[in-house]
Amino acid sequence: MKKFISILKSNYESLLLLVVALLLLLAIYKPQIQLKQDVHNYLLVADVSQSMNAQDVKLNSKVISRMDYTKHLMKRVVETSSCGTYISLGVFAAENVGLLLMPLEVCTNYDVITDSIDHLEWRMAWRGNSRLTFGIKSAESMFDYLNIPATMLFFTDGDEAPKVNAINKLDLSGVQIGKNLLFIGVGGHQPVPIPRYNSSNKWVGYWSSDTKENSAGAVGDTYSDTSKDEPDPIVAYAEFDRYLSQLDSEYLKQISAEIKGSYIEGQDTEEFYTNVQSQKPSASFITAYSMKWIYLSLAILMLLFVYTPEILSLKIFKKHIN
Repeated sequence: MKKFISILKSNYESLLLLVVALLLLLAIYKPQIQLKQDVHNYLLVADVSQSMNAQDVKLNSKVISRMDYTKHLMKRVVETSSCGTYISLGVFAAENVGLLLMPLEVCTNYDVITDSIDHLEWRMAWRGNSRLTFGIKSAESMFDYLNIPATMLFFTDGDEAPKVNAINKLDLSGVQIGKNLLFIGVGGHQPVPIPRYNSSNKWVGYWSSDTKENSAGAVGDTYSDTSKDEPDPIVAYAEFDRYLSQLDSEYLKQISAEIKGSYIEGQDTEEFYTNVQSQKPSASFITAYSMKWIYLSLAILMLLFVYTPEILSLKIFKKHIN
């Protein structure tokens, strides 16, 4: 044993350098290990009905549309998500939620996710009306399709059309996804007109309040083909004739409570993003955990040990000289 210790003492530098080389090889060829971790899996859903084109929210002192504000909030949620978080993307229109992206790891697929968010717009809507209660039912089916537990962040102004009443109200008592659904309200608190665009995305005026079948917010049950707008869509003929819209936070709170979900107003603040990121992790995944930084840190530590005696000797030498 004494002989072995003596060999170690006389060859410790070589042994430490060998360990350094081994750690560097591990950092290159085995930088990750598979671990079971609690992770966030966010399904970002954007309301793409035309009421989301209303311009009543401010970003950097500039008034922008609810749609643009939604895209900004979504991208910031992606930016503030830690590596290992999964993001999927969907849109809501009419009575359904459509999935655009299956869950992708946020750091590896950052550009793909943010580029997809940038391309969200009202022309993605496949029909004109907007019925949130039916959208919730559709979202429940979407969760079954994903087959992976997720937290849905549903960005909407809550402006339903046709307006909910005793006849068209959908019973949500059987909805089971409430604990996984967070409504994020987008829009101002004062009524504003909704811009109307033709199929070329060109502004032509404002939605009229008395256009029953083609009402504002891409509303009417029969409004399903934007090409019918050409060349002269029906628009409000005077200011008093404009259809007005605002964030209906009370309605969103009501349906959130009904399904035991949550509601928060979308704001470009640290508090908002912290609130979103503090949601309970959706699932436990087997994910790749990076070990590279650990290997490299240990390698640096080993190198310091190699030169420690020389450093100590130099200090002692200087002390004797002084």
